[in-house]
Amino acid sequence: MSRLRIFSDTRPATAELVTENYSRIQAELDALGVRFERWPAPHALSHDASQEDVLDAYRAEVDELVKEYGFRSIDVARVTPDHPDRAALRGKFLEEHSHMEDEVRFFVSGSGLFSLHVRGKVYEVRCEAGDLISVPDATPHWFDMGPEPDFTAIRFFTEADGWVGHFTGSDIARRFPRYEPGQAG
Repeated sequence: MSRLRIFSDTRPATAELVTENYSRIQAELDALGVRFERWPAPHALSHDASQEDVLDAYRAEVDELVKEYGFRSIDVARVTPDHPDRAALRGKFLEEHSHMEDEVRFFVSGSGLFSLHVRGKVYEVRCEAGDLISVPDATPHWFDMGPEPDFTAIRFFTEADGWVGHFTGSDIARRFPRYEPGQAG
């Protein structure tokens, strides 16, 4: 189930809010300009489904977002527990960074954790299958897929270099809990 935890950026051990209520999550994120929606993810895809299989299964949703945002590039990010580069892939996004365009992801299976650093708060958003999240450009954030990553997400880009991370150099992401799927809290 999707979850939002909000922390003061100086108190990573104590959440000010913890909720799995979709309407509350959406309202809190909407106040930040973050789009968060729950879309159906009814297609059971095999573990070895190709990028084309995933995109074909979600063609209607993909086409809707392309029309709305004018995306020029779409791909599928899939990382599994047996992926040989899972540790390096996880590490690539664990430091605070931003992008020159919105970061738009539609999770079709599994889960991941976006942490947004906005106005002295950290908004930790656990995204699950069916969650669409759009983090506005220039929003400092990090993403954790966990030590045994298992997710598939469709990624949308306007420009080829728009998704390049611009790292802040802050150590804030290291001060907050890492993502451990299946753990309560």
